[in-house]
Amino acid sequence: MKFRKYSVLTVLFLSALFLLAGCGGKQPTAQDRLKDYVKAWQKQDFSKMYSYLSQASQKTISKTDFVSRYQTIYSGIEAGNMSATVHAPNKNKPSSVPFKATLDTAAGPVAFSQTIRLTQQKSKNQENWYVNWQPSLILPGMKTGDKVRIDTIPAKRGEILDRNGNPLAMDGTAAQIDVVPGQLGTGAGRTKIINQLAKMLGVTGQQIEAAMKASWVKSDTLVPIKTISAANPGLVKQATQLPGVYKTTVASRVYPDGQASGHLTGYVGPITADLLKAHPNQGYTETSVIGKTGLEQLYEKQLRAQDGAVIHLLDASGNEIQTIAQKAPKNGQNIQLTIDKNVQDALYNQLKNDAGSGVAIDPKTGDILGLVSAPSYDPNAFALGMSSSDYNKLSSNPKQPLLNRFTEATAPGSTFKPVTAAIALSHQAINPNANVAISGTQWQQDKSWGNYYVTRVDHAPSVNLESALYRSDNIYFAQTALKIGGTTFANDSKKFGFGEALPIPYPMQPSTISNNGKLDSAMLLANSGYGQGQVTVNPLHLSLIYSAFVNNGSMIMPRLIKTNAAPTMWKKNVMSPETAQLLSNDLAQVVDNPAGTAYNARINGLPLAGKTGTAEFKQTQGTTGRENGWFVAYNTNNPQLLVTMMVENTQKLGGSDYVTPKVKTVFQQILHK
Repeated sequence: MKFRKYSVLTVLFLSALFLLAGCGGKQPTAQDRLKDYVKAWQKQDFSKMYSYLSQASQKTISKTDFVSRYQTIYSGIEAGNMSATVHAPNKNKPSSVPFKATLDTAAGPVAFSQTIRLTQQKSKNQENWYVNWQPSLILPGMKTGDKVRIDTIPAKRGEILDRNGNPLAMDGTAAQIDVVPGQLGTGAGRTKIINQLAKMLGVTGQQIEAAMKASWVKSDTLVPIKTISAANPGLVKQATQLPGVYKTTVASRVYPDGQASGHLTGYVGPITADLLKAHPNQGYTETSVIGKTGLEQLYEKQLRAQDGAVIHLLDASGNEIQTIAQKAPKNGQNIQLTIDKNVQDALYNQLKNDAGSGVAIDPKTGDILGLVSAPSYDPNAFALGMSSSDYNKLSSNPKQPLLNRFTEATAPGSTFKPVTAAIALSHQAINPNANVAISGTQWQQDKSWGNYYVTRVDHAPSVNLESALYRSDNIYFAQTALKIGGTTFANDSKKFGFGEALPIPYPMQPSTISNNGKLDSAMLLANSGYGQGQVTVNPLHLSLIYSAFVNNGSMIMPRLIKTNAAPTMWKKNVMSPETAQLLSNDLAQVVDNPAGTAYNARINGLPLAGKTGTAEFKQTQGTTGRENGWFVAYNTNNPQLLVTMMVENTQKLGGSDYVTPKVKTVFQQILHK
């Protein structure tokens, strides 16, 4: 056996290493220990911080008091991230370690710049350094017995205004209905008051009883029951006439236009845990309010109010010693829309008893004047705090008031026919003046279509483009689509923006020519020609398409935010100026001609042009099924208003005939006063 030889020096070196390892390696310095303390501080691990205190410091404050004090103060000032640097001590004073730190709070950053003394002491047979703690390590300048007070300086959330400065969303006040338990009486009388109040407020007696059983409630305490709109003074007066019932005025987000603009404005509400996670390091806290839907959500960054705060250091008697940190409030920005409240309300009043959507634009500027979905909801109810039972009523309503219909894309029916006509004319697929003979009310290309036929309501033996439009002849436009061809039709639809997002900040469903963007079967192509098949159109998009008839063949760029900038075009030259004028003249006959499908919409002194449509949703041809009625119209002399309206389930109401008088009324109220 051979043995490796080692020098005496090597043996001594290895022995020294083993001795060091046995003693736990390098001895920690005061700087190392303070770094550990600061790491626990950054994590707000107050229990661990206490374990790093010197024995002398632990005698001045118990662990329970230490942890509780940090938690109470840091929670109150909304302490957040802490950045810190621990510097090397002076060689002559190794126990005194300088450090700098910045603690984020609700009142802004709080800066620490101190030199911490540490003491070396034994613990569990091991020497280490321990912090000589002082209250100034909670907040700078703090001494034993001092207190902390934080005052919030409220900021104002930005308003959402219509084009004329009318508020659609604003900071205002609401009425909080409170009860004083000791003033409600006893026995049957008390029960009667509680039941009466519950019925008025739409809550249960059990909810009121539960609120009064909270641990903090005393007999003379004001107990909040429900916050209601200040715009309902009758209910406030009725409630406060009951013994022991009072009103407290509280700050609230207010939506003056109520249901008429509910889907447009959306609403704010208390932030949720999920939303807090989605907005890290942005100053939101568990008590923040945030936009939940609609414009309140889309423009949250601009509208958001950021409250100011002041952190005061007080002595034991409550006298202010100093201001530790202060942050000025930051009001949110106002958002001024192109929406006209008068137009918005006119649209809603025509739709409020139905399910449908209404869009109004200025076709020459692109300003969106109205966006309505019906039935709607009252955003005030959400902002004030909606009960689960009230929310369940909305969510289970078969008319789906929570659904925003003006963002949806659905079958446009015959309102799509002018698009077919424009594409056909651009490719000379049809002669607009040529009369086309059509026999009967049913037609199919050939026997390969089996039992399927294109049907029409009108019985005219022959039609040209003009009469096919004002009579709304499905067969004419089915045949026209086949003349165009599927590839050309699908490609040209892209020129009108099909398959593309609308260029506004409010998200809308894109319009589609078919499920896969192709028209590769004759039957699908024929049906698409008159707005059936798989064609879907968003009502705002349809409005923009019709704007081409008054803009020499170009589609206007939509605008939702008010601006003084000159109007621009979204889609240029989707048709020639001559085609635009020709089709506009034909669409005027839809209203003016006694055989026109919108003849009941004519207004003396206010000429209109437009197109009706009835979109059918049937499982089998020849059966009855759901129908949606449409009407798009604009005034032709100095065009200022273009209205698109869709009403669902008009199969027993006359289809588009049910919609045309509604659009007529909007024009009368806005332009024909």
